[in-house]
Amino acid sequence: MRVAGRHVVVTGAAGGIGAALARRFAAEGAAAVVCADVDEASLRRVAAGIGATAVVCDVRDAGAVAALVESAEAQHGPIDLFCSNAGVAIPGGPDAPEEAWRASIEINVMAHVHAARVLVPRMIERGGGYLLQTASAAGLLTQLGSAPYSVSKHAAVAFAEWLAITYGDRGLKVSVLAPQAVRTAMTAGVPGGGVAGVDGMLEPDDVAEAVVRGLEAESFLILPHPQVLEYFRRKAADYDRWIRGMQRLQQRFAPPG
Repeated sequence: MRVAGRHVVVTGAAGGIGAALARRFAAEGAAAVVCADVDEASLRRVAAGIGATAVVCDVRDAGAVAALVESAEAQHGPIDLFCSNAGVAIPGGPDAPEEAWRASIEINVMAHVHAARVLVPRMIERGGGYLLQTASAAGLLTQLGSAPYSVSKHAAVAFAEWLAITYGDRGLKVSVLAPQAVRTAMTAGVPGGGVAGVDGMLEPDDVAEAVVRGLEAESFLILPHPQVLEYFRRKAADYDRWIRGMQRLQQRFAPPG
């Protein structure tokens, strides 16, 4: 898929990866870019800079996501590519506050479900469409120090996989974006990106470049850090060995206590 001439919606577009995606899609010649976020001031700056439409939207709210789709399609016609990109990273284990778990599931998982619930029937009816869902390398591997993030990102990958399997023969295309450390507000204050930065920190524009190439290839997994694929293979090949290796990595980067 090439984005030139397409109608694209990006959530989490007020900064970081979302803003970079919106800018890159506009530069690639998208017919319309709709930017959505809860941070209205930053959202409007990003949208104004590329001539995009700004829609304030809390992706935790199914009704707000449905309204975003309705608004975008009323203004620009059918959505060709919906990038469910908004995300949150909250540290902690089983003892993390209930709100941390709830926010992680609502934003990192259910936001994808809300979008698919509205868009999949429409895309199938008109012969096809594309969903890009931002997960994380943590959704294929894990995130040391954050059970809510690891669990929710694994769920995001699983949901995208289910969509691709279930509707792929009916014209729906699905890709999962799964980077490691990216220089965004989420990694601000974490030297070198922490454990996720072992293979280097990428800039959001680097991720946007990988997305454009991944969409052109219609790859299910879009991995801006190519090393993630090898780690994923090692995990599948010998799960126990991989866990032992991650335990050693935790001792190095995130010692207990």
